[in-house]
Amino acid sequence: MNQILGNQIPNSSTSFLPIVKKFKFIFWISFFIIIFCLIFYFFLQYNAWQKEKLSQNLTSSFQIRNLYADSNSYHAEKTLASFENKELFVIGLLKIDKIDLLYPILSTTTDELLKISPCRFYGPMPNEVGNLCIAGHNYANQKHFGKLSVLSSGDTIQIYDLNSTPVDYIIYKTSEVTANDTSCLNQNTNGAREVTLITCNTIKGTRVVIKAKENR
Repeated sequence: MNQILGNQIPNSSTSFLPIVKKFKFIFWISFFIIIFCLIFYFFLQYNAWQKEKLSQNLTSSFQIRNLYADSNSYHAEKTLASFENKELFVIGLLKIDKIDLLYPILSTTTDELLKISPCRFYGPMPNEVGNLCIAGHNYANQKHFGKLSVLSSGDTIQIYDLNSTPVDYIIYKTSEVTANDTSCLNQNTNGAREVTLITCNTIKGTRVVIKAKENR
């Protein structure tokens, strides 16, 4: 009888072993996933910091260049970054006091340049007749055009051109359009100077458009 009962009682240590192994496996998988996510997060943060630093260096370089542009000992040229892409140069500055924004405007738009600073997407050079369209990434509170949606009609946008001349533009329209709506690029301004700021609403998949005209 004892032998029969003994055979029916399972060995508790033996039956518990697979459960321990399972939990160990889950623990280590979770551990490595967390470590990977942390490394990836800090990589993204570092990369964003590097781009922001380059953008601010370009801004400082542009301001210094214009500060000494009238000096006989200083030769004013397009501000080139220490960057392989020779298309990257600053054509002006974009300043919006309401959202504490100050960025260089880069000459042309590419995926790589958009990571650094807002870019001239379409239209004339800064403070020339026409509709200067400036595209920028929406990095939320990580700057660029993350706070563009806070702006409203009557707010002021300031553009500095290559001659360091500031022109104030008053916002007259804010809207959200579909990704394939290009009407905001229209250049029919009746001889006036206008600025259009464009960024993405990453949640809705639409585009935020801010239109402003010269304050005369």
